[in-house]
Amino acid sequence: MYRKSARFTGPFAALVAVAMLAVGCGGADDTPTASTDNTSAGAAATGQPRLSATLNGSGATFPKSFYEVAIAGYQKVQPGVTVNYAGGGSGTGRQNLQDGVVDYAGSDGLVKAADVPKYKGEFLYIPTVSAPITVSYNLGDVKDLTLDADTIAKIFQRQIKKWDDPAISALNPGTRLPATDITVAHRSDGSGTTENFTLYLVAAAPNTWTLKSGATVEWPADTQAGNGNQGVAQIVKGTAGAIGYVDLSDAKASGLQFAKVKNKAGKAVVPSVASTTAALDGAEVKADLSYNPLNAAGDGAYPITAPTWILVYKNQTDRAKGEALKSFLRYMVTDAQKLAEDIDYAPLPKSLQEKTISQIDSIFVPTP
Repeated sequence: MYRKSARFTGPFAALVAVAMLAVGCGGADDTPTASTDNTSAGAAATGQPRLSATLNGSGATFPKSFYEVAIAGYQKVQPGVTVNYAGGGSGTGRQNLQDGVVDYAGSDGLVKAADVPKYKGEFLYIPTVSAPITVSYNLGDVKDLTLDADTIAKIFQRQIKKWDDPAISALNPGTRLPATDITVAHRSDGSGTTENFTLYLVAAAPNTWTLKSGATVEWPADTQAGNGNQGVAQIVKGTAGAIGYVDLSDAKASGLQFAKVKNKAGKAVVPSVASTTAALDGAEVKADLSYNPLNAAGDGAYPITAPTWILVYKNQTDRAKGEALKSFLRYMVTDAQKLAEDIDYAPLPKSLQEKTISQIDSIFVPTP
């Protein structure tokens, strides 16, 4: 069973850095070539042609744990394909794809209409998994905490600064809350997690939340910023009284407590794969495969459920990379879906999975 310990560090991180440097410098000495020789044991076992290429990606840290185990699984099937994913935040991924320095980008948010013409051609949204954004906290013996959208909004806007504030106490009758100062932790980088968290507050607390939404927002000066989901998790873990928004996988890996959040139906729901799946069931999928499960209806839906996508160019110019990319994406949305729940991500619903496979099949790869 894959668990969070599958996150790659050390040699993998070095490999990613070298690969990204090579791409950024425009090196082409190791241009990959495609092969249809079925001598690869992994490829032969699945009836797939052997492929050879190096794929570099960057972007969202929210799905990074899932992407890492998917990459590990795929490279057993296609050992001739090296797949790197450097993280860096959704904004970084989108910019890198726009600049042509990566082959694919991870993003938890959609590209703004004004930025679409800046890309080097038409791009596609490839849904991969979904997961809850937790409201994680560090409050000693307080292991069971309930919050709602208005209270979360006031905490993150610094209108509520003490844990024993009457608004928090009213949501947690019988819980002895300390008079500890609240330290707010948020992302320092352009982040899809920030975008989805703030979009939730815009939707669920429209009369309270004033900081708008986006990959970055103007947080109050007395808050703390961390890089990536892991950075926010570390601030929360290391600071008594801290609160921050962190994906479930990183929250669990860091041993954080996280709150139940009241949903649209007024039910206090724990962030989990099951409550994420319930939110997905109520999400409308658009023609381009964008969808929004935030603040979804349903008693069992966790309200801060975020989507995530891989962005790729529809028209690939390199045959070897294009074939490998399509193969990797197919694996991501089929076989790798079986790995998702073990690391706290919800797999794609069947109907969305089928649409995603068709989207992948539409990617153009040049013939020899």
